[in-house]
Order: sequence, then C-alpha cells, then structure tokens
Amino acid sequence: MERSILHSDLNSFYASVEMMLDPSLKGKAVAVCGSTEDRHGIVLAKSELAKRAGVKTGMVNWEAKQKCPKLIMLPPQYEQYWKFSKLTREIYLRYTDQVEPFGMDECWLDVTGSRKIFGSGIEIAEEIRKSVREELGLTVSIGVSFNKIFAKLGSDMKKPDAITVINEADYQTKVWPLPASDLLYVGRATTKKLERYGINTIGDIAKAQPEFLKMLLGINGIMLWRFSNGTDQSRVMQTDYVSPVKSVGHGITCVADLEDNEEVWKVMLELSQDIGHRLRVHELSAKGVQIAVKDNGLMYKQYQTQLPFPTQSPMEIALKARSLFESNYRWISNVRAVTVRAINLASSTMPQQLEMFDDAAKRERRDRLEDTIDKIRIRFGNRAIYSASLMGDIKMPGRGVHEVIMPGIMYQ
Repeated sequence: MERSILHSDLNSFYASVEMMLDPSLKGKAVAVCGSTEDRHGIVLAKSELAKRAGVKTGMVNWEAKQKCPKLIMLPPQYEQYWKFSKLTREIYLRYTDQVEPFGMDECWLDVTGSRKIFGSGIEIAEEIRKSVREELGLTVSIGVSFNKIFAKLGSDMKKPDAITVINEADYQTKVWPLPASDLLYVGRATTKKLERYGINTIGDIAKAQPEFLKMLLGINGIMLWRFSNGTDQSRVMQTDYVSPVKSVGHGITCVADLEDNEEVWKVMLELSQDIGHRLRVHELSAKGVQIAVKDNGLMYKQYQTQLPFPTQSPMEIALKARSLFESNYRWISNVRAVTVRAINLASSTMPQQLEMFDDAAKRERRDRLEDTIDKIRIRFGNRAIYSASLMGDIKMPGRGVHEVIMPGIMYQ
C-alpha cells in the first residue's frame, strides 16, 4: 500500500506571525532580522512583498534595505513563534499522531492510516490548509507524496497557500528536472562538488552510479542517490517520540575568521560551557570528544579522541578539544566555523573505576565547583559567571542572544 506523507510548511512564518500580531503591517514589506551587531545582522524571514522586492533570507540587513527601501525590519519574538507553531501542530494532531517536526515551521505527517476516516492525502491536506488559515490567520504550503523527501520537495514547489502532489507514477517528470540543490541535504558545498562532474539536477543524481557518489560524498552520496530515486522509506515519528541522546555538541560559524590557536581556544571554551550544562541536564558523562573545523575555503575536517575518565566538565572537554585541534590542524587557511561534541556518552550515575594515581578527591571538588557554576548560570544567565579569558570579543555571533535550537533529524 502506497503511503500518504504530508510535509506542511508555514509560509514566511516569522513575518506572518508579526503581521498577525500587528495588522497594520499587512500589505507591507516586512522582514524579521537578527542583531545588527553581528555581521551587521541578517534577514531571518521576510514577507511575500519583501521577497518580490529582492529580499532574501540570510541577506545582511543593510543590503536588504538597499533592495527594498520601504522594508520594515523587526526583531524576532521567538516566544510568539513557538506559540503559533504549537497551535499549528495541534491542528495536525487532529488527523494523525505521527507528526514529526523539522524546525519550528515545518512538520511531516503520516496520514496513511487516517485515509479511511478523513479521506485521501490530498483531501486531508486541503482540510489542514483551510483550518490553519481560518483558525490562525496563517498559510501553509503542503506537499503530498509517498515518502518524506518528495513531500518536502512538494511543499517547496508552490508557495504560498498551496498543495502539490508527487506520486510514484509521475515523480520522475516532476522531480528529476529540478536543480540538485532542491534536494534535502544538498547544500552549497555539495552542489559545487556535484557540478564539477556535470551533476546539475536531481535526475542527474538519480542516474549517477551509487559507487561514484559514495566515492565523492561518502555515505551521504548513497543517501542522496536513494532520495533522488524515490526509494527513501524513513518513518514519520510519533509526536511524543524523544530521540535518545547519542552525542551533545555545539557549533558556530564565527563573525570573522579565527587566525590563531588562541582564538580557536576561546571559541572552544565558550562552546564547551553549553555542552557541560546539557550533559548535566541529561545526567550523562562524555567518554570522548570530537571536533569539526571548517576553514574559510569551506573545507571540513573532523577529529576525535577518548577521555581518560567520563566527564561533564566543560573545562576538561574544552582542553581535550584544544589538544585535538592543535595536534591535527595545519594553518594553511584561517578557521571559519568550529564544532565541539561530547561523544560515547554514559549515564553520569554509573560507578567509575578509579585509578591508583588519580586524585579522586580533587575531581570531586572540581565537579562540585562546576555544579555550582552551572546553577549560577541557570539562575542569573550565562554571562553571570565565566572565564576571564572569554571577556571581550571572541568572534562569536550574538553570544546566545538569539539562539534557538531546532529539531532537524530524520529517523530510519
């Protein structure tokens, strides 16, 4: 039996919510923008009128204003966006309990088992589209297909307030002529790699040899080959599904290139504060550390190693990350982005095997100190207490001011 998978995408979500909250903005070019202090700020979302004027998501604020002099620029109100996101999901849950978020404004729905009650996938999509519009004053674009990949492609094909169907019988006609970059997980770097070998469309990916794609892109090459040929069978997860925590990481693209080991160290130390906090929240300890580094030529390198003892300590994680970086990275190019990740996680409540020459009492005192620091940061904010070396400009955007973590995982 062919599945019925929907992908529902709220149109110009942030900007649409702002216009709902302030009706005087309707009919005007509106953009929700990040802080102007970080790389002059960027456009996070824009209305349809702003889009027609040439404003694009990710465009720096001053450039957006040049494209559209009458552009109204607003700061983000994330608490309102979460509110409308949850209200929209409540509408989805009327039709199925298999609702998997993909960011704040997008969800997959598996309505295969709902068709006997509510009608076909297209009919359910139409009911959802009308309900969101009438009850919330927002619009959605919905893709209807037999798998998650093509459902998402469908929701991108017609905007705003539209439904697109991609069936098994016609997907080659509708999907294969599209640019390769339209396929999920084909970013700019992957697009450039594919273009070097004349692979420009989704159809070109589908017709390529999977062994060649694996050689070019690693295991992701096989994944993209399956996506383009319509054979992806990944499930839409239950709405209450909680993914087991397999690693805890934090990465950032810096506002300016990092030029030496000391600048990289400061970023790693700052990132590790968040990692230590999240390990405590989940009652986990890390037995290993992994780092990923992207240089200003967009070349990506990854390294990992084991820790001598399981730890939640931000300082121990940061020091191991620093050691990994300094022993492996060659300064041919400056560093653009850094990620630190705690890996090989284990419950922090499990007993640990002590070593004869380890000072267990010292480790216990340090753990109590870092627990206290974490509690202070939770109560009074991340900048209430921090390392002196992190004072001043460390080339990190926002320092968490507008940070929102989105779900973005597909499960097999």
